Amino acid sequence: MNALNRRDFLKGSSALATLASFGLLGMDFKNPDGPLKVALIGAGWYGKSDLFRLIQVADVEVVGLSDPDQHMLQAAGEMVATRQKSGKTPPLYEDYQELLAKEKPEFVLIGSPDHWHALQCIDALKAGAHVYVQKPISVDVIEGEAMVAAARKYGKKVQVGTQRKSTPHLIDAKEQIIDSGKLGKISHVEICCYYHMRANGNPPVEPVPDFFNYDLWTGPAPLRPYDGLPHRRWWRTFIEYGNGITGDMCVHMLDTVRWMLKLGWPSQISSTGGIFVQKDGKSNISDTQSAIFEYPELNVVWQHRTWGNPDDPEYPWAFKIFGEKGMLAGSTMQADFTPVDRNEKPIHFACLFEREKYPEDVNEPDIELNAAPATRLHMKDWLKAIDQNTLPVADIEEGHISTASCILANISMDLGGRILKYDPKTMTVVGDKEATALLRRPYRKGYTHPDPKSV
Repeated sequence: MNALNRRDFLKGSSALATLASFGLLGMDFKNPDGPLKVALIGAGWYGKSDLFRLIQVADVEVVGLSDPDQHMLQAAGEMVATRQKSGKTPPLYEDYQELLAKEKPEFVLIGSPDHWHALQCIDALKAGAHVYVQKPISVDVIEGEAMVAAARKYGKKVQVGTQRKSTPHLIDAKEQIIDSGKLGKISHVEICCYYHMRANGNPPVEPVPDFFNYDLWTGPAPLRPYDGLPHRRWWRTFIEYGNGITGDMCVHMLDTVRWMLKLGWPSQISSTGGIFVQKDGKSNISDTQSAIFEYPELNVVWQHRTWGNPDDPEYPWAFKIFGEKGMLAGSTMQADFTPVDRNEKPIHFACLFEREKYPEDVNEPDIELNAAPATRLHMKDWLKAIDQNTLPVADIEEGHISTASCILANISMDLGGRILKYDPKTMTVVGDKEATALLRRPYRKGYTHPDPKSV
């Protein structure tokens, strides 16, 4: 099988054999010409987690890792050597563009901070790779439009890491409760996050360590004074690199609800909030925010607080879908159907764990054991879509709608709660030049913002 065919996989093969080969019938994918050439851009916590889930369901050779932090990069290389079948430490690159040029991976996983997603995804697509990119897909709306345009132009499959669509207990809940019509007419949804996850310290400015290329890590974003390694929670607390709790956590639950209820773009979006409680510290993302995503005869209402108690301790990060006949609550950990009719029995959906099937999960540092089965199914769905030339369940366009909707909520909040109506055809906010100008963030000198019309 030549390189081009390996990227596109076989067409017209037996459906049963294809499903089996991709692990969808309980078997792992094994390519007759050798392992699939995979690269990871962004070698931190979740990037490695995604890579290890792919290694579990497919025959993979990791041909390169990229990260501006040499310590993180070397540690990731050592971990990969213990997890992949060859036992080899993959080539390590500071610059992802050098990795793409030298190693020519067929599959690229992107686990970098949000402000890098768009450029890295588009560059990987141009290099001929299929892409798995973490959510949110972008930090501004026009970046997302460019990513969708690039995926279509280069004919590659892009799966977004909104893996609730591949979460076993949520798939069951969708089929048994939503698809069966048990809720009746649905006209209200609440989604929320009450985790205390907003880092808010005051670390001093300090010299950049020799092992960390801070300028490269910053990339197209504004260059903040260096005040310590930004990995894990610290970078997320700044709007320069993302879109706060709404961009990080709302995108998951909004995307899940959209999938369950077959919703597209909201007809209009509004949001209010700000820093109301946690005023000390450097963080500049909201600690309190509400947003309304409006659909015909249906509102999806978001609420987050990074302080105080959750509204429902059983569902601190969740969705609740209300119908005339009952309510479906769901999270990464469980789901519950509560009927209006007291004579009807509630239904509980428990989270699937696969510790026995994948014992290596148990000893993996920082793994989210509840999310691992979902990510494995998400990887299998991505491979199946590539093989059958269909769209994956979390296709880039769906990821864009969910991401952009959250970004528009932040723009509305910044504009005092203004109602925004986004038109994806013109890529403008209807009748609002000020809001339209905020759909594209300025890039730092030396970086060019992607254009949907010329990717």
